[in-house]
Amino acid sequence: MKRKPELEPSTGSMPTFLITWLGQVVSLTGSGLTSFALGVWVFERTNSPTLFAFIGFFAVLPRIFFSPIAGVLVDRFDRRKIMILADAGAGLSTLFISLLLFTGHLELWHIYLSATISALCGAFQWPAYAASVAQLVSRKHLGRANGMIQFGRAAAEIFSPLLAGLLILTIKLQGVILIDVATFLFAMLTLLMVRFPRLESEPARIDPSSLKNEIPFGWRYIRARKGLLNLLLFFCAVNFIWGMVGALIVPMILNFTTPDKLGAIITIAGTGMLAGSLLMTAWGGPRRRVYGVILFELLSGFCFILMGLRPDFWLVAIGAFGAHFTIAIVFGSNQTIWQTRVEPENHGRVFATQQMFTSLTQPLAYLSAGPLAEKFFGPLMIAGGPLSLKLASLLGSGTGRGIGLMFVLMGLVKIAISVFAYLNPRMRLIENAKPGTSAPTENKEDGFH
Repeated sequence: MKRKPELEPSTGSMPTFLITWLGQVVSLTGSGLTSFALGVWVFERTNSPTLFAFIGFFAVLPRIFFSPIAGVLVDRFDRRKIMILADAGAGLSTLFISLLLFTGHLELWHIYLSATISALCGAFQWPAYAASVAQLVSRKHLGRANGMIQFGRAAAEIFSPLLAGLLILTIKLQGVILIDVATFLFAMLTLLMVRFPRLESEPARIDPSSLKNEIPFGWRYIRARKGLLNLLLFFCAVNFIWGMVGALIVPMILNFTTPDKLGAIITIAGTGMLAGSLLMTAWGGPRRRVYGVILFELLSGFCFILMGLRPDFWLVAIGAFGAHFTIAIVFGSNQTIWQTRVEPENHGRVFATQQMFTSLTQPLAYLSAGPLAEKFFGPLMIAGGPLSLKLASLLGSGTGRGIGLMFVLMGLVKIAISVFAYLNPRMRLIENAKPGTSAPTENKEDGFH
């Protein structure tokens, strides 16, 4: 008789998680170095924002198309080995770029191809990594573990551009890429040093004889559990807004200040993300994780409004710090909900589906942000525009103020989405449901601890 799955890992090991986490942080930092350096290389040679943006576009597509297949394989095979193979594939892709650069044959399409291959490997690596956390860490420490993961991302986001800028001047682009290859080798070495505990139950399979029947399993699983479905839709919406902000924040700032001030604001925003990650690591988040998601996204909405309110350095910087501060708490709380509401043997397929839908919003945001800013909101707020006189006292007017208006509106939309999510019992009471179901078992709601 099949044993009932348990969500609490009995053989998990925090030291194993720490070793794995360290390897992934080092690898992420190395990837950040290469991403920044290659971005500079592309822009210096093309002077085209569109060709530069295509790097990000090709880095997203594989996550959308291959995530369902990756999820099936993550649940069928050893997750540690999948992470090793994914790191190896991404490392070889980077080494390929290095060889082309050394021989003087590097072209733009090579970078697009490398970005696609690396993203394809990432489509397998992330579900395997996220699914393994619940194997390695006890349930009460999941929030802290997810905070550590976000801390690693924040540290890489802050230090990679700064370090890459210095390294390009000293060891050139070739040296930066070779460092990235070394970080992939380090990540693989850490994974070879550890062993992941076995799952308590055999992976659940819809139809063992047919792989294609398992590919849509993650979506069917989420759709049948309304709490998880509402949480996924909530994140699709807020990720779309974040994508719009990511596409427009640089043009908005450069319309009223200089590049060095832009760099300072980006650093301040990264510091906010780092501070939030440290808090999440130490705190672990609220007892009811869904409050960590809803309330901190609500706070993020107010921060978006602050960023768009006036063309003022400190207003934008404070808003950017606050918005990025919330990321780790929202991410950690959300990921803990998924790790505890979904049976471990289904983590790969469900997390891959989650990755696919949230990744889908990024290219949509980038494709719509520019036209909306240039063709619609920009003309509304230029001097003499239809809304410039009415809103000038609040937002100012002129070039870039249309984007400021968009930030204010996006903040208001995010606040409205958060309020709606709180009023939606299927989402607010998602943690009252039994694992693997969506029906609340009780109406008791705990607060923050």
